[in-house]
Amino acid sequence: ALLEMEENQITLDNLEKGTDNPAFSSVGEERLYEECDGPCDESQEERRGEGKGRFSSCCRKALQPASKAKRFCKAHAKVLRSVLLGLLGVAYLCYFIAACWLNIQRAFALVIMSVVVFFFIFWSLLKKYYGAKILLFLSPIWKCFQKSWPWLKWLLWVALLGGLIIWLALDTSRNPEQLISLAGFCFLVLFLFACSKHHGAVSWRAVFWGLGLEFLFGLFILRTTPGAQAFQWLGGQIQSFLGYTTAGSSFVFGNTLIEEVFAFQTLPIVVFFSCVMSILYYLGVMQWLILKISWLLQVSMGTSPTETLSVAGNIFVGQTEAPLLIRPYLADMTRSEIHAVMTGGFSTIAGSVMGAYISFGIDAASLIAASVMAAPCALAMSKLIYPEVEESKFKGKASIRLASGEEQNILEAASNGAAASVGLVANIAANLIAFLAVLEFINAALLWLGQMVNIEGLSFQVICSYVLRPVAFLMGADWADSPLVAELLGIKIFLNEFVAYQQLAMYKKNRLLGMEEWDGSRKQWISERAESIATFALCGFANLSSIGIMLGGLASMVPQRKGDLASMVLRALLTGICVSMLNACLAGLLHVPVEVGDCVTFLSTANFSSTSYTMYICCKQLFASSVLENGTLSFTGAWTGLEESVLWLTQCCGHYNHTSC
Repeated sequence: ALLEMEENQITLDNLEKGTDNPAFSSVGEERLYEECDGPCDESQEERRGEGKGRFSSCCRKALQPASKAKRFCKAHAKVLRSVLLGLLGVAYLCYFIAACWLNIQRAFALVIMSVVVFFFIFWSLLKKYYGAKILLFLSPIWKCFQKSWPWLKWLLWVALLGGLIIWLALDTSRNPEQLISLAGFCFLVLFLFACSKHHGAVSWRAVFWGLGLEFLFGLFILRTTPGAQAFQWLGGQIQSFLGYTTAGSSFVFGNTLIEEVFAFQTLPIVVFFSCVMSILYYLGVMQWLILKISWLLQVSMGTSPTETLSVAGNIFVGQTEAPLLIRPYLADMTRSEIHAVMTGGFSTIAGSVMGAYISFGIDAASLIAASVMAAPCALAMSKLIYPEVEESKFKGKASIRLASGEEQNILEAASNGAAASVGLVANIAANLIAFLAVLEFINAALLWLGQMVNIEGLSFQVICSYVLRPVAFLMGADWADSPLVAELLGIKIFLNEFVAYQQLAMYKKNRLLGMEEWDGSRKQWISERAESIATFALCGFANLSSIGIMLGGLASMVPQRKGDLASMVLRALLTGICVSMLNACLAGLLHVPVEVGDCVTFLSTANFSSTSYTMYICCKQLFASSVLENGTLSFTGAWTGLEESVLWLTQCCGHYNHTSC
């Protein structure tokens, strides 16, 4: 009995290790039941009391089926789990077949998602059970490949370079303005190399692979039909998904406020998106995505796992959230690795604020593409401007464990995500109030100073339009559009990208409404090509106000590296600005002009009570084709001989000014 008491004794050590009290375990219940299952001694019943004994005996008998069921579930947990997953799989298969049978076009998105999920499940199972055998089977081929690699890699590089040159020659022959973007891309890379910390230590493998992946991502997204359709579909789904925010914000604020007031229209999207991201982190979806992307970057570019994970995380989260993924390793990272972490934060935007920019009217597919393309480019340019000269402690590590949330269930994850966004929403609102007020003050001061020397209309935007106009032109914007793109760049760098995207959204809205391009000497909108370039150029947190955010976030995680962080942050900021510009150059290089279509057909069915961009272009074509000779009005081109041409010209003159009117 004493030995049994000693075995069942509960100590502090047991409590720390989570040992249960045997008196309350299923084994203890069974033991007590077995001891008192038969008729108990009358002396025991007298000590316990007759009523108490009956009650405890009934409780033990009632708990016996539950304890047996619990033990059965524990003993057959794997089998039960397999049966449950099998039933769920069969149920989903039946649902999938029914959806495809009823309407295959409607279920196309479901088919794509199912195929992707099935592929990764099949791949993980194949790797788990047959991975070692496959590697053993392929080892002779791998050894042969390694022997041939010294000369094979040069052959591959020559083939890729030759193919790229031929493609550029054929592609730019149709649109020569694309060569300007190519020249700007090369200039920015050379500029960053000139600013390199250690010119002789640059890892050209990381640089070329990073730029190559950026180009391939851009080519797939912007030029191929499957890539363009996939990202347009994804952007449309995100826009629809963000529209669900209205259900919550209209209930809290009312329909009037969310339709008329910016704060109640846009900022609730940040709350909703932050909540969803927190749920995805709890479910492990984000960690899985980040690991897959970082694996691709790490294998191709040869960067360390820690810096690659952080940069991959920046595609989805902000500049202070991504380093949390590798927080345990920050103290031991090299200066070059920390520089890469900061560059990744400056080069991308968070998913939560991306939702706000989409609500402005900015193209969702372009924002997603810019975030994806920025990851390899940020790593490449970080290794160009701050090469690795130290020995990384994580270079040989096969994997780095990702940090995960501490939530106990999905409801807590959703609640924490929504609560965490309150500070972000307040920060956005406060920054908008402060920066717009400061900008107005600066413009008033510059206007006053300019009037002292007879310079009218001097403002911060005007200064930026002159100083940064060559940069905007090198990215591929037309010379006429370059001042407005330069203004947006200046606002983004010296204030923040939120204000710049608001301004870009206004230009896009003016164009889509079919407003006159010029209002006197002031341009009211920019071309689609310039819009695309500006969207990519503004997509990043690289502005002066982000320096404090970056230093504050990283210094709180690794206070002992505060000196290193402060010494590298300006170089990382410059790199982040150039990464966004490189993306913009690539967008200009790969941009394909969108044809308006047959203007005769459009004007024959158009409703002239309102204007649009297509109507503006068609009216301009009609104006250009009109000829007035000796008081007789005639038309050339597609408008020749059409009786309706005069009527259409009259209708166009009601909206736009032209000498033909």
